[in-house]
Amino acid sequence: MDQLLLSRVQFALTASFHFIYPPLSIGLGLLLVIIGINYLRTRDPKWRQLSFFWIKVYGLVFAVGVATGIVQEFEFGTNWPEYSRFVGNIFGSLLAAEGVFAFFLEGGFLGLMLFGGNRLGPRMWLLATFLVAFGAHFSALWIIMANSWMQTPAGYEIQQTPLGAQAFMTSFAATVFTPSFIPRFLHTIVASWMTGAALMLSVGAWFLLRHKHEELGKATIRVALPVFVIFSILQVPLFGARQAENVVEHQPVKLAAMEGVWEDIACAPMTIVGWVDVSNQTTYGIKIPCLLSFLALGDINATVQGLNSFPSDEWPPINLTFQSYHVMINLGMAFIGIGLLAALFFFWGR
Repeated sequence: MDQLLLSRVQFALTASFHFIYPPLSIGLGLLLVIIGINYLRTRDPKWRQLSFFWIKVYGLVFAVGVATGIVQEFEFGTNWPEYSRFVGNIFGSLLAAEGVFAFFLEGGFLGLMLFGGNRLGPRMWLLATFLVAFGAHFSALWIIMANSWMQTPAGYEIQQTPLGAQAFMTSFAATVFTPSFIPRFLHTIVASWMTGAALMLSVGAWFLLRHKHEELGKATIRVALPVFVIFSILQVPLFGARQAENVVEHQPVKLAAMEGVWEDIACAPMTIVGWVDVSNQTTYGIKIPCLLSFLALGDINATVQGLNSFPSDEWPPINLTFQSYHVMINLGMAFIGIGLLAALFFFWGR
């Protein structure tokens, strides 16, 4: 393997492991605020007990997320030094803003949330929890701004410097509110809420299956299940669809790779599950006729651009992109079914 491939593999492994934890901290933050509100409203000690339990989990998630995030941030410079030099004036500013405005907010109130349960009043403890959760969401805002600028850059110009060509910001608003930012941010945040709710649901279900702490298990499920069900239903047809429309508009080559479309085609089918034979430029699988044209462009007769309409050096890894996308879509549909089934069983008392 050459240096470029090794750098990509290392960065992919680091990013994949790191990204387990930010969505959990965002999702758990929201649910901890809900639990805190329930305690403040009812003064039922079970909600306070749940807060103590899940705040410890949050602290662990936060610590691992910070450790892995620092490694990933260093890899921008060690693995991609030329890219970092070229876009550092913009990309570095967004990462710095995340640290100054969001990370310090979250980290500053984390101590009060972790250790203030028996020292602060319920309202102040809830306020600390809310600010930690807000900091996690605010951190995601800056990171997704940076990621969106990488994918659909705007508000910049390229200038020649003694160090070579570099990108410089010309409009802060255009830089942070790139065309892909809002749909990507909403899609990611909702997925994070679902992730935190899924973790809570699994622990609550484990309590019930083991017949241990059953009251706490039921309370955990009562908090997490509505969040999981509501947002799993909204995610695919609303937030996911908006993100897909954004890909169609701004990154059509990515859509072609996601669906394994090789030639421009009207009434393009959508593959539910399948495999791409890259060497023969053929996509095999179970397909629904015209569905891709309808979902992507709103017209069953619309033409979807294929990969061969773009230079091959602009193609992403075809099978990796195709399979990852379809795993995501199928999991999203499965989450809807699992959530509705869990709600049915839980509220029927089974």
